[in-house]
Amino acid sequence: MPLLKVEKVTVYYGKIRALHNVSLEVNQGEVVAVIGRNGAGKTTLLKSIMGLVELATGKISFQEEDITPKPPWERAYKGIGYVPEGRRLFPYLTVYENLLMGAYTIKDKEIVKKNMERVFRLFPRLKERQKQLAKTLSGGEGEMLAIGRGLMLNAKLLMMDEPSFGLAPIIIEDVYKTIEKLKSEGITILLVEQNAKKALEVADKCYVLDQGEIVYAADAETAAKDPAIKRLYLGA
Repeated sequence: MPLLKVEKVTVYYGKIRALHNVSLEVNQGEVVAVIGRNGAGKTTLLKSIMGLVELATGKISFQEEDITPKPPWERAYKGIGYVPEGRRLFPYLTVYENLLMGAYTIKDKEIVKKNMERVFRLFPRLKERQKQLAKTLSGGEGEMLAIGRGLMLNAKLLMMDEPSFGLAPIIIEDVYKTIEKLKSEGITILLVEQNAKKALEVADKCYVLDQGEIVYAADAETAAKDPAIKRLYLGA
């Protein structure tokens, strides 16, 4: 059974339909990319899964449990981590304090300590900079911190919204090396990106979202070779 299953989800903002009949699946250990142009509904999809927007229709299941009626904090507690677009760090808190904020619902200090050690093992640079204020980090380091914060809550699924957003090309390379490292650790990732080329390089599976609807689904290798995908999303 899939780790995450989204079934026929429709979302409205007032009278504007943002998602229509969207269905997708993410299996354990996969990196699944959702690509599409700006305004296609990609962020709304992640917010739907996180419980931050109300569904008009549809169902969301996580680990075979219907989480559609669950509030966001409970979804996070069950193991859904969310790295929002633009990172949304606390600039005047240290790296260490930002990471602690990711574990705010965990009462067991030993679990928090274990999760912190895991993040520092994945991202040695964060360990080196743990006493620095978040606002002093580079763009790539900031993305690492946002990812690390998402992992602090025992995340079984990490959802990443536009991790390359606003970054220089050389920093984007660093961020995607980080995603490859997470993949090698067996972390399941749902990756939303406008940068389709980079997303398809690390993904196992791909969905294309256009005007709020899934219009294409395939394994990432097939998608990267598809002439229509290359023309519309890869600039080829």
